[in-house]
Amino acid sequence: MIELGSSRYRLTAFALAFGSFLIFCNLYLFQPMLPVFAASDGVSETRANWLLAAATLGLSFSLVPWAVLSERIGRRPVMLVSLWMLPMVGLATASTTSFWFIVLLRALMGLSLGGFAAVAVAYMAEEFSPKALAIAVGGYISANSLGGISGRVAGGVMTDWWGWQGAVFAMAAFTLVGVICVTKLLPRQRYFSPGNTSLLTHSRGVLSHLRTPKLWLAMLIGGINFALFVNLFSVMAFRLVAPPYQLPVSLVSSVFFCYLAGTVTSRLSGRWVLKYGAMRGMAFGTLVAMLGVLVTLNSTVLWMIVGLLIVSGGAFFTHSLAYGWVSRQAAHGKATATALYLVHYYIGGSAGGFYLIAAWQHYAWYGVVAAALALGVVLLVLVFGLSRTARRSRATQGQQHVVASS
Repeated sequence: MIELGSSRYRLTAFALAFGSFLIFCNLYLFQPMLPVFAASDGVSETRANWLLAAATLGLSFSLVPWAVLSERIGRRPVMLVSLWMLPMVGLATASTTSFWFIVLLRALMGLSLGGFAAVAVAYMAEEFSPKALAIAVGGYISANSLGGISGRVAGGVMTDWWGWQGAVFAMAAFTLVGVICVTKLLPRQRYFSPGNTSLLTHSRGVLSHLRTPKLWLAMLIGGINFALFVNLFSVMAFRLVAPPYQLPVSLVSSVFFCYLAGTVTSRLSGRWVLKYGAMRGMAFGTLVAMLGVLVTLNSTVLWMIVGLLIVSGGAFFTHSLAYGWVSRQAAHGKATATALYLVHYYIGGSAGGFYLIAAWQHYAWYGVVAAALALGVVLLVLVFGLSRTARRSRATQGQQHVVASS
Protein backbone atom coordinates (compact mmCIF):
# COMPACT_ATOMS: atom_id res chain seq x y z
CA MET A 1 0.00 0.00 0.00
CA ILE A 2 1.08 3.58 -0.59
CA GLU A 3 2.01 5.10 2.75
CA LEU A 4 1.60 8.72 3.79
CA GLY A 5 4.80 10.73 3.23
CA SER A 6 6.43 8.33 0.76
CA SER A 7 7.68 9.51 -2.64
CA ARG A 8 5.10 7.30 -4.37
CA TYR A 9 2.38 8.94 -2.28
CA ARG A 10 3.50 12.43 -3.32
CA LEU A 11 3.69 11.49 -7.02
CA THR A 12 0.33 9.73 -7.07
CA ALA A 13 -1.48 12.33 -4.99
CA PHE A 14 -0.16 15.13 -7.22
CA ALA A 15 -1.19 13.37 -10.45
CA LEU A 16 -4.70 12.74 -9.12
CA ALA A 17 -5.01 16.28 -7.80
CA PHE A 18 -3.87 17.80 -11.11
CA GLY A 19 -6.30 15.61 -13.05
CA SER A 20 -9.05 16.74 -10.69
CA PHE A 21 -7.97 20.35 -11.25
CA LEU A 22 -8.42 19.94 -15.03
CA ILE A 23 -11.81 18.28 -14.58
CA PHE A 24 -13.25 21.11 -12.54
CA CYS A 25 -11.69 23.85 -14.67
CA ASN A 26 -13.65 22.48 -17.62
CA LEU A 27 -16.83 21.77 -15.69
CA TYR A 28 -17.23 25.29 -14.32
CA LEU A 29 -15.72 27.35 -17.13
CA PHE A 30 -19.19 28.49 -18.20
CA GLN A 31 -20.57 29.45 -14.78
CA PRO A 32 -19.41 33.12 -14.87
CA MET A 33 -20.62 33.34 -18.48
CA LEU A 34 -24.27 32.73 -17.59
CA PRO A 35 -25.16 36.45 -17.29
CA VAL A 36 -23.37 37.10 -20.61
CA PHE A 37 -25.42 34.48 -22.45
CA ALA A 38 -28.62 35.66 -20.77
CA ALA A 39 -27.95 39.21 -22.00
CA SER A 40 -26.55 38.53 -25.47
CA ASP A 41 -28.96 35.77 -26.50
CA GLY A 42 -32.01 37.32 -24.88
CA VAL A 43 -32.71 34.21 -22.83
CA SER A 44 -33.83 34.13 -19.23
CA GLU A 45 -31.51 33.39 -16.35
CA THR A 46 -33.21 30.00 -15.96
CA ARG A 47 -32.54 29.04 -19.58
CA ALA A 48 -28.94 30.25 -19.41
CA ASN A 49 -28.48 27.93 -16.41
CA TRP A 50 -28.69 24.99 -18.83
CA LEU A 51 -25.09 25.73 -19.84
CA LEU A 52 -24.03 24.64 -16.37
CA ALA A 53 -26.82 22.18 -15.66
CA ALA A 54 -26.25 20.22 -18.89
CA ALA A 55 -22.65 19.55 -17.94
CA THR A 56 -23.45 18.53 -14.37
CA LEU A 57 -26.32 16.30 -15.50
CA GLY A 58 -24.15 14.69 -18.19
CA LEU A 59 -21.53 14.08 -15.56
CA SER A 60 -24.01 12.57 -13.12
CA PHE A 61 -25.50 10.17 -15.68
CA SER A 62 -22.07 8.94 -16.81
CA LEU A 63 -20.59 8.22 -13.41
CA VAL A 64 -21.96 4.74 -12.80
CA PRO A 65 -21.24 3.45 -16.36
CA TRP A 66 -17.66 4.72 -16.08
CA ALA A 67 -17.33 3.08 -12.66
CA VAL A 68 -18.67 -0.22 -14.00
CA LEU A 69 -16.17 -0.08 -16.87
CA SER A 70 -13.36 0.59 -14.41
CA GLU A 71 -14.23 -2.59 -12.49
CA ARG A 72 -13.31 -4.51 -15.64
CA ILE A 73 -10.37 -2.67 -17.21
CA GLY A 74 -8.97 -0.80 -14.20
CA ARG A 75 -9.14 2.72 -12.81
CA ARG A 76 -6.16 4.28 -14.59
CA PRO A 77 -7.29 3.54 -18.20
CA VAL A 78 -10.73 4.97 -17.47
CA MET A 79 -9.30 8.13 -15.94
CA LEU A 80 -6.96 8.71 -18.89
CA VAL A 81 -9.62 8.13 -21.56
CA SER A 82 -11.84 10.57 -19.72
CA LEU A 83 -9.13 13.24 -19.60
CA TRP A 84 -8.18 12.89 -23.27
CA MET A 85 -11.79 13.52 -24.32
CA LEU A 86 -11.84 16.97 -22.68
CA PRO A 87 -9.78 19.04 -25.14
CA MET A 88 -11.59 17.49 -28.11
CA VAL A 89 -15.02 18.45 -26.79
CA GLY A 90 -13.71 21.89 -25.81
CA LEU A 91 -12.48 22.62 -29.34
CA ALA A 92 -15.83 21.53 -30.79
CA THR A 93 -17.66 23.84 -28.38
CA ALA A 94 -15.50 26.81 -29.37
CA SER A 95 -16.42 26.32 -33.04
CA THR A 96 -20.21 26.85 -32.75
CA THR A 97 -22.54 29.71 -31.85
CA SER A 98 -25.88 27.87 -31.58
CA PHE A 99 -27.07 28.10 -27.97
CA TRP A 100 -28.74 24.72 -27.84
CA PHE A 101 -25.87 23.02 -29.68
CA ILE A 102 -23.54 24.50 -27.07
CA VAL A 103 -25.82 23.03 -24.39
CA LEU A 104 -25.57 19.64 -26.13
CA LEU A 105 -21.78 19.84 -26.23
CA ARG A 106 -21.73 20.86 -22.59
CA ALA A 107 -23.68 17.69 -21.83
CA LEU A 108 -21.06 15.74 -23.79
CA MET A 109 -18.37 17.50 -21.77
CA GLY A 110 -20.09 16.27 -18.63
CA LEU A 111 -20.09 12.71 -19.98
CA SER A 112 -16.36 13.05 -20.68
CA LEU A 113 -15.58 14.39 -17.21
CA GLY A 114 -17.33 11.49 -15.52
CA GLY A 115 -14.63 8.88 -16.07
CA PHE A 116 -12.05 10.61 -13.91
CA ALA A 117 -14.51 11.85 -11.31
CA ALA A 118 -16.12 8.42 -10.91
CA VAL A 119 -13.06 6.37 -10.07
CA ALA A 120 -10.31 8.64 -8.71
CA VAL A 121 -11.29 8.08 -5.07
CA ALA A 122 -11.71 4.33 -5.70
CA TYR A 123 -8.15 4.34 -7.09
CA MET A 124 -6.98 5.98 -3.87
CA ALA A 125 -9.00 3.62 -1.67
CA GLU A 126 -7.34 0.61 -3.31
CA GLU A 127 -3.80 1.95 -3.49
CA PHE A 128 -3.40 4.07 -0.32
CA SER A 129 -3.20 2.95 3.29
CA PRO A 130 -6.17 4.04 5.44
CA LYS A 131 -4.27 6.96 6.97
CA ALA A 132 -2.93 8.07 3.60
CA LEU A 133 -6.43 7.80 2.12
CA ALA A 134 -7.93 10.12 4.74
CA ILE A 135 -5.35 12.80 3.94
CA ALA A 136 -5.32 12.20 0.17
CA VAL A 137 -9.10 12.62 -0.16
CA GLY A 138 -8.84 16.02 1.53
CA GLY A 139 -6.10 17.02 -0.92
CA TYR A 140 -8.12 15.74 -3.85
CA ILE A 141 -11.14 17.80 -2.79
CA SER A 142 -8.86 20.81 -2.39
CA ALA A 143 -7.81 20.36 -6.01
CA ASN A 144 -11.50 20.24 -6.92
CA SER A 145 -11.99 23.65 -5.37
CA LEU A 146 -8.84 25.09 -6.97
CA GLY A 147 -9.97 23.80 -10.35
CA GLY A 148 -13.41 25.29 -9.81
CA ILE A 149 -11.90 28.63 -8.84
CA SER A 150 -9.50 28.69 -11.77
CA GLY A 151 -12.08 27.65 -14.34
CA ARG A 152 -14.61 30.21 -13.17
CA VAL A 153 -12.19 33.11 -12.81
CA ALA A 154 -10.46 32.31 -16.10
CA GLY A 155 -13.85 31.97 -17.79
CA GLY A 156 -14.95 35.40 -16.61
CA VAL A 157 -11.68 37.21 -17.34
CA MET A 158 -11.05 35.60 -20.73
CA THR A 159 -14.65 36.21 -21.79
CA ASP A 160 -14.16 39.93 -21.20
CA TRP A 161 -10.85 39.81 -23.12
CA TRP A 162 -11.55 37.47 -26.02
CA GLY A 163 -15.25 36.57 -25.89
CA TRP A 164 -16.63 33.26 -24.71
CA GLN A 165 -15.32 31.31 -27.72
CA GLY A 166 -11.78 32.53 -27.10
CA ALA A 167 -12.09 31.51 -23.46
CA VAL A 168 -13.24 28.00 -24.40
CA PHE A 169 -10.42 27.58 -26.94
CA ALA A 170 -7.78 28.71 -24.44
CA MET A 171 -9.08 26.25 -21.83
CA ALA A 172 -9.00 23.40 -24.36
CA ALA A 173 -5.34 24.17 -25.18
CA PHE A 174 -4.38 24.32 -21.50
CA THR A 175 -6.23 21.06 -20.83
CA LEU A 176 -4.36 19.27 -23.60
CA VAL A 177 -1.01 20.17 -22.05
CA GLY A 178 -2.26 19.14 -18.60
CA VAL A 179 -3.56 15.78 -19.81
CA ILE A 180 -0.15 14.94 -21.27
CA CYS A 181 1.42 15.64 -17.87
CA VAL A 182 -1.06 13.48 -15.94
CA THR A 183 -0.62 10.62 -18.42
CA LYS A 184 3.11 10.59 -17.73
CA LEU A 185 2.85 10.98 -13.95
CA LEU A 186 -0.03 8.72 -12.87
CA PRO A 187 1.38 5.32 -11.79
CA ARG A 188 -0.17 2.03 -12.80
CA GLN A 189 -2.22 0.33 -10.11
CA ARG A 190 -0.68 -2.46 -8.08
CA TYR A 191 -3.69 -3.56 -6.04
CA PHE A 192 -6.55 -3.52 -8.53
CA SER A 193 -8.33 -6.82 -9.10
CA PRO A 194 -10.99 -7.06 -11.85
CA GLY A 195 -14.42 -7.78 -10.44
CA ASN A 196 -17.52 -9.47 -11.77
CA THR A 197 -18.57 -7.15 -14.59
CA SER A 198 -21.95 -8.56 -15.55
CA LEU A 199 -24.75 -6.02 -15.77
CA LEU A 200 -26.83 -8.00 -13.28
CA THR A 201 -24.01 -7.98 -10.73
CA HIS A 202 -23.48 -4.25 -11.00
CA SER A 203 -27.21 -3.56 -10.87
CA ARG A 204 -27.35 -5.52 -7.65
CA GLY A 205 -24.33 -3.57 -6.37
CA VAL A 206 -26.01 -0.24 -7.12
CA LEU A 207 -29.22 -1.34 -5.40
CA SER A 208 -27.23 -2.65 -2.46
CA HIS A 209 -25.56 0.73 -1.94
CA LEU A 210 -28.87 2.58 -2.24
CA ARG A 211 -30.46 0.21 0.26
CA THR A 212 -27.67 0.80 2.78
CA PRO A 213 -28.83 3.79 4.87
CA LYS A 214 -25.37 4.77 6.09
CA LEU A 215 -24.30 5.19 2.45
CA TRP A 216 -27.48 6.60 0.91
CA LEU A 217 -27.97 9.26 3.57
CA ALA A 218 -24.40 10.47 3.02
CA MET A 219 -25.14 10.63 -0.72
CA LEU A 220 -28.21 12.78 -0.07
CA ILE A 221 -26.15 15.04 2.16
CA GLY A 222 -23.65 15.52 -0.67
CA GLY A 223 -26.37 16.35 -3.19
CA ILE A 224 -28.25 18.89 -1.08
CA ASN A 225 -25.03 20.47 0.19
CA PHE A 226 -23.94 21.02 -3.41
CA ALA A 227 -27.36 22.34 -4.43
CA LEU A 228 -27.00 25.05 -1.81
CA PHE A 229 -23.37 25.87 -2.31
CA VAL A 230 -22.60 26.01 -6.02
CA ASN A 231 -25.83 27.71 -7.05
CA LEU A 232 -25.57 30.42 -4.43
CA PHE A 233 -22.52 31.60 -6.38
CA SER A 234 -24.42 31.49 -9.68
CA VAL A 235 -27.23 33.63 -8.29
CA MET A 236 -24.70 35.99 -6.71
CA ALA A 237 -23.28 36.57 -10.20
CA PHE A 238 -26.73 37.60 -11.45
CA ARG A 239 -27.09 39.85 -8.41
CA LEU A 240 -23.79 41.64 -9.00
CA VAL A 241 -24.22 42.26 -12.74
CA ALA A 242 -27.71 43.69 -12.13
CA PRO A 243 -28.50 47.21 -10.79
CA PRO A 244 -27.43 48.80 -8.55
CA TYR A 245 -24.02 47.08 -8.79
CA GLN A 246 -23.70 46.47 -12.58
CA LEU A 247 -20.21 45.01 -12.25
CA PRO A 248 -18.36 43.59 -15.30
CA VAL A 249 -18.21 39.81 -15.65
CA SER A 250 -14.42 39.75 -15.20
CA LEU A 251 -14.81 41.43 -11.81
CA VAL A 252 -17.82 39.37 -10.78
CA SER A 253 -15.88 36.17 -11.55
CA SER A 254 -13.40 37.14 -8.83
CA VAL A 255 -16.01 36.17 -6.22
CA PHE A 256 -15.05 32.58 -7.02
CA PHE A 257 -11.78 33.18 -5.20
CA CYS A 258 -13.98 32.60 -2.16
CA TYR A 259 -13.58 28.91 -2.99
CA LEU A 260 -10.11 29.21 -1.45
CA ALA A 261 -11.79 28.94 1.92
CA GLY A 262 -13.06 25.53 0.78
CA THR A 263 -9.57 24.57 -0.34
CA VAL A 264 -8.32 25.16 3.20
CA THR A 265 -11.18 23.42 5.00
CA SER A 266 -11.03 20.41 2.66
CA ARG A 267 -7.43 19.88 3.69
CA LEU A 268 -8.41 20.15 7.35
CA SER A 269 -11.25 17.66 7.01
CA GLY A 270 -8.96 14.62 6.85
CA ARG A 271 -7.38 15.43 10.20
CA TRP A 272 -10.77 16.36 11.70
CA VAL A 273 -12.26 12.95 10.89
CA LEU A 274 -9.30 11.15 12.47
CA LYS A 275 -9.79 13.09 15.70
CA TYR A 276 -13.48 13.95 16.03
CA GLY A 277 -15.42 11.82 13.53
CA ALA A 278 -17.36 12.62 10.37
CA MET A 279 -20.84 13.27 11.79
CA ARG A 280 -19.90 16.21 13.98
CA GLY A 281 -17.94 17.65 11.09
CA MET A 282 -20.87 17.47 8.65
CA ALA A 283 -23.17 19.19 11.13
CA PHE A 284 -20.54 21.83 11.90
CA GLY A 285 -19.88 22.48 8.21
CA THR A 286 -23.60 22.88 7.53
CA LEU A 287 -24.07 25.35 10.36
CA VAL A 288 -21.10 27.37 9.14
CA ALA A 289 -22.55 27.48 5.60
CA MET A 290 -25.93 28.63 6.95
CA LEU A 291 -24.20 31.42 8.87
CA GLY A 292 -22.53 32.51 5.63
CA VAL A 293 -25.88 32.60 3.84
CA LEU A 294 -27.23 34.96 6.51
CA VAL A 295 -24.21 37.25 6.15
CA THR A 296 -24.99 37.73 2.44
CA LEU A 297 -28.19 39.55 3.43
CA ASN A 298 -26.01 42.62 3.87
CA SER A 299 -26.12 44.62 0.62
CA THR A 300 -22.50 45.76 0.87
CA VAL A 301 -20.26 43.91 -1.62
CA LEU A 302 -17.58 43.36 1.02
CA TRP A 303 -20.03 41.57 3.32
CA MET A 304 -21.33 39.51 0.41
CA ILE A 305 -17.76 38.30 -0.14
CA VAL A 306 -17.36 37.51 3.56
CA GLY A 307 -20.60 35.52 3.44
CA LEU A 308 -19.46 33.55 0.39
CA LEU A 309 -16.13 32.77 2.08
CA ILE A 310 -17.97 31.36 5.07
CA VAL A 311 -20.38 29.36 2.88
CA SER A 312 -17.48 27.94 0.87
CA GLY A 313 -15.54 26.88 3.95
CA GLY A 314 -18.50 25.14 5.53
CA ALA A 315 -19.85 23.46 2.41
CA PHE A 316 -16.51 22.06 1.26
CA PHE A 317 -15.86 20.75 4.77
CA THR A 318 -19.17 18.89 4.70
CA HIS A 319 -18.55 17.59 1.18
CA SER A 320 -15.08 16.25 2.00
CA LEU A 321 -16.37 14.38 5.04
CA ALA A 322 -19.42 12.91 3.28
CA TYR A 323 -17.38 11.86 0.24
CA GLY A 324 -14.70 10.24 2.35
CA TRP A 325 -17.37 8.53 4.49
CA VAL A 326 -18.87 6.77 1.46
CA SER A 327 -15.47 5.59 0.19
CA ARG A 328 -14.58 4.15 3.61
CA GLN A 329 -17.96 2.62 4.51
CA ALA A 330 -18.65 0.82 1.22
CA ALA A 331 -17.95 -2.86 1.93
CA HIS A 332 -17.74 -3.71 -1.78
CA GLY A 333 -17.83 -1.95 -5.14
CA LYS A 334 -16.08 1.17 -3.90
CA ALA A 335 -15.96 2.73 -7.38
CA THR A 336 -19.71 2.26 -7.78
CA ALA A 337 -20.36 3.67 -4.30
CA THR A 338 -18.28 6.81 -4.85
CA ALA A 339 -19.83 7.20 -8.31
CA LEU A 340 -23.30 7.04 -6.78
CA TYR A 341 -22.29 9.71 -4.28
CA LEU A 342 -21.30 11.95 -7.17
CA VAL A 343 -24.53 11.15 -9.04
CA HIS A 344 -26.46 12.56 -6.09
CA TYR A 345 -23.97 15.42 -5.80
CA TYR A 346 -24.30 16.64 -9.37
CA ILE A 347 -28.00 16.01 -9.76
CA GLY A 348 -28.39 18.11 -6.63
CA GLY A 349 -26.25 20.82 -8.20
CA SER A 350 -28.30 20.78 -11.41
CA ALA A 351 -31.69 20.86 -9.71
CA GLY A 352 -30.54 23.39 -7.13
CA GLY A 353 -29.69 25.89 -9.86
CA PHE A 354 -33.26 26.07 -11.10
CA TYR A 355 -34.53 26.16 -7.49
CA LEU A 356 -32.38 29.10 -6.34
CA ILE A 357 -32.57 31.01 -9.64
CA ALA A 358 -36.37 30.75 -9.49
CA ALA A 359 -36.22 32.15 -5.95
CA TRP A 360 -34.09 35.03 -7.29
CA GLN A 361 -36.45 35.78 -10.16
CA HIS A 362 -39.58 35.82 -8.00
CA TYR A 363 -38.43 37.02 -4.57
CA ALA A 364 -35.03 38.67 -5.10
CA TRP A 365 -32.16 38.02 -2.69
CA TYR A 366 -34.34 37.55 0.40
CA GLY A 367 -36.03 34.67 -1.39
CA VAL A 368 -32.65 33.14 -2.26
CA VAL A 369 -31.56 33.30 1.39
CA ALA A 370 -34.80 31.71 2.60
CA ALA A 371 -34.52 28.93 0.00
CA ALA A 372 -30.87 28.28 0.89
CA LEU A 373 -31.60 28.14 4.63
CA ALA A 374 -34.37 25.63 3.96
CA LEU A 375 -31.78 23.39 2.29
CA GLY A 376 -29.54 23.83 5.33
CA VAL A 377 -32.27 22.63 7.66
CA VAL A 378 -32.80 19.54 5.49
CA LEU A 379 -29.06 18.88 5.66
CA LEU A 380 -29.03 18.98 9.45
CA VAL A 381 -31.93 16.52 9.59
CA LEU A 382 -30.06 14.15 7.24
CA VAL A 383 -26.85 14.39 9.27
CA PHE A 384 -28.79 13.56 12.43
CA GLY A 385 -30.37 10.58 10.66
CA LEU A 386 -26.97 9.38 9.40
CA SER A 387 -25.52 9.64 12.90
CA ARG A 388 -28.30 7.49 14.37
CA THR A 389 -27.98 4.97 11.53
CA ALA A 390 -24.21 4.70 12.01
CA ARG A 391 -24.64 4.10 15.75
CA ARG A 392 -27.20 1.35 15.14
CA SER A 393 -24.92 -0.24 12.57
CA ARG A 394 -21.98 -0.29 14.98
CA ALA A 395 -24.16 -1.74 17.74
CA THR A 396 -25.41 -4.50 15.43
CA GLN A 397 -21.88 -5.36 14.32
CA GLY A 398 -20.74 -5.46 17.93
CA GLN A 399 -23.52 -7.89 18.87
CA GLN A 400 -22.69 -10.11 15.89
CA HIS A 401 -19.03 -10.12 16.90
CA VAL A 402 -19.91 -11.17 20.46
CA VAL A 403 -22.17 -13.96 19.20
CA ALA A 404 -19.51 -15.19 16.74
CA SER A 405 -16.75 -15.19 19.37
CA SER A 406 -18.95 -17.02 21.94
